[in-house]
Amino acid sequence: VVLQEVYLVSEKDKRKWSVLPRTEYPKPLIFHDGRIAFRPTPISTLCMFLWMPLAFLLAIARAAVFIFLPYIFSVPLLGFMGMHSRVITSPRSHQAARRQLYISNHRTLLDPLYISAVLGHHVTATTYSVSRISEMLSPVRTVRLTRNREQDKGLMKKLLHEGALVVCPEGTTCREPYLIRFSPLFAEVSEDVVPVALESRVSMFYGTSTSKLKFLDPLCFLMNPFPRYAVEFMEKVATGWIGGNKCSSCEIANHLQGEIGKRLGFECTSFTRRDKYLMLASNDGSL
Repeated sequence: VVLQEVYLVSEKDKRKWSVLPRTEYPKPLIFHDGRIAFRPTPISTLCMFLWMPLAFLLAIARAAVFIFLPYIFSVPLLGFMGMHSRVITSPRSHQAARRQLYISNHRTLLDPLYISAVLGHHVTATTYSVSRISEMLSPVRTVRLTRNREQDKGLMKKLLHEGALVVCPEGTTCREPYLIRFSPLFAEVSEDVVPVALESRVSMFYGTSTSKLKFLDPLCFLMNPFPRYAVEFMEKVATGWIGGNKCSSCEIANHLQGEIGKRLGFECTSFTRRDKYLMLASNDGSL
C-alpha cells in the first residue's frame, strides 16, 4: 500500500501571496560548470546559434589584437570591438613600480592581461593547470607553480626580482560573487602587496571551466557580444602587519580576502581550489 499526502492550496491562501523581492532570492551556487551563461529558452538558444559564427570570428580578431598590438593601441581598439572595461582606480605609483607583487581575485584567465594593460607594462603571471595552448598564446609571461611550497616560494621570489608579478591566491576561478580561500604563500614572498579587485560579466558564454578543454576558456569569454571587466587597484598593504599589529601569513591572507570581498560586495568562503575540482570534476585539480 502506497500512502501519499496531498496538499491543496485554497483561494484564500493564494490571495495572501506576494512577489518575492529579488534580495530574498536563493543565493547562486558557489561552484557550477558548463559554458552557457543564460537561461536556454527556445528564443535565446536560437539567438546563440545565430550569433556563434560571427562570435567565433570576433573572438579570433579580439585575441589577435590582444596578442600582437601594444596596449596603447589594443585597449581602445578592443573597446571599439565591444569589450567594455572600467578602471575604478589606478594610482600612478603602481604604474611606476616594476618589481611589485599584485594579488587579485580570479575571474578568468584574462585577469593578468587586464592588470598589465592598466599598468601599461607587461607582468609575469603564476599559473597552476593552464593549458599549453593558452600559455603559448598569452601576451604576458606565465610560469607554472609546482605545488611544492618551498620550491614555489623560491620561484616567486625570483620572478618578483625580475619584474612585476601577478598572483591569484584563490588558485582557481570563481564565476559567482564569492571568494575562495586565499593561499597565504604570497605573504611570504614580498614585504608588501597591492591588492586588485576584479569583476567580470558575460551574457552568453562563461570563460571558465574544469574540463580538459580549458584552452577554450579565453575563446569562450571573447565570444560574448559585450564582455565586461572592472579593475580596481587598492592601497598597498604590508604583509606582516594588520592595523599596526604583527600578523602571520594566514592572517594577512584572510584579511585581504575580506578586504577584496568588501570592495566587490562578494561573500568570502573557506572553500579551496581542491574543493571546487572535487565537486565539479571528481579530481583534485592537478590534471
